[in-house]
Amino acid sequence: MEGVQLKQNENGEGTFYIMEGKKQVGELVVGIEGKILTAYHTEVSPEAEGKGLAKQLVAAMAEYAKENQLQVIPRCSYVHAQFKRHPQEYNDLWKKEE
Repeated sequence: MEGVQLKQNENGEGTFYIMEGKKQVGELVVGIEGKILTAYHTEVSPEAEGKGLAKQLVAAMAEYAKENQLQVIPRCSYVHAQFKRHPQEYNDLWKKEE
């Protein structure tokens, strides 16, 4: 299992992903516009569930946001739940929508 990687296109659309050999086993789909990173969807393949991969993806996304001084809009229900569950880790990144 490799660490979390990011692939991003010129339009700011991207994916934090985890590979196991040649197979992608987890992804967190994001969009970046200006200083806002929007987390849209997190998915882990069924055979890789229960290994903490989704948490690794969120942690990598949060680290990237901090390094790049981005605010995060958690549209993904999993990311939103993690932000609510761990405010001490994510409140400084969380851009709450009105």
